[in-house]
Amino acid sequence: MPERASSAPDDQALVRAAQQGDMVAYEELVARHRDKIYARAYSMMRNEDDAVDLSQEAWVKGWQRLKQFQGESSFATWMTRIVINLCLDQLRKQKRHRSESIEMLEEESGGVERQMPIIVVNPTERLERSELRQRIDKALALLSVEHRTVLVLHEFEELEYKEIAKRMQCSIGTVMSRLFYARRKMAVLLASLKRENLR
Repeated sequence: MPERASSAPDDQALVRAAQQGDMVAYEELVARHRDKIYARAYSMMRNEDDAVDLSQEAWVKGWQRLKQFQGESSFATWMTRIVINLCLDQLRKQKRHRSESIEMLEEESGGVERQMPIIVVNPTERLERSELRQRIDKALALLSVEHRTVLVLHEFEELEYKEIAKRMQCSIGTVMSRLFYARRKMAVLLASLKRENLR
């Protein structure tokens, strides 16, 4: 069953038009994918203002670099890579400016747009799914920047260790170690948050 009417142009057609300078086509691409790009920025930055700024910057960069897009991956994947790289740059800058602190942020509605594979969800229970997303979002907020970043890149973006190491500017061994501790910490936090909800 198609998700949208067959008369609507697909992403590839819109990209080709945008590469010829058609701003309306690019605006349609933005409208289709802005929520995903914002959600990815928010999952890494844990701050609404930063997520808005960086996702907007990503769309500007996407337009500037559009002629470089060859179509090896989907347009959404390509844009996600751009916003992740901007987030990593920003996180590195923030770390240089101040020592890292864990910030407890208010619960946000968007957050992580899909569950991690290790968590089993009953797909018929919409309320359960919503509560799980909120728990995942809360637990992510409690991780250090390094642990949260490696988890997002591996579990949500499905990048390989080598690619994560390159983006985070560390060794593959460090990536594996951070991922191990991040998963263990997430499991503990999720169990703890579940207990709190049951009270």
